Amino acid sequence: MSDTFSRKIAPEPRVAFQKAEMQPILDVYGRLVIAGEARDYAIGMEKDIAVFAIFRRHAENPTWRIEKEPALANRQGQYAVYGSAGQILRRGRELKQVLRVFDTRRFTVVK
Repeated sequence: MSDTFSRKIAPEPRVAFQKAEMQPILDVYGRLVIAGEARDYAIGMEKDIAVFAIFRRHAENPTWRIEKEPALANRQGQYAVYGSAGQILRRGRELKQVLRVFDTRRFTVVK
């Protein structure tokens, strides 16, 4: 038998949110659900970025995206919050600082 089939290939490492990072993100999501601003979320983990997307409705583009991109940690900061049109609402090195954008604004969704 060939040695080719018996080798295990290690999966590529992916960027992910740690447990300590997920708690404040889920707190923000919970507040948005209570306020009627959000109904669903999705988590994506890629080779160089992790995304927590918040949706107002199930079948549309995300209203907000919270992204973690470690490659930008020494530049603008590895955390960012994006709006529905792709605009950067806040970027920084500390997640809690970046998530404050949800505290200071009253978001309204334009239909």
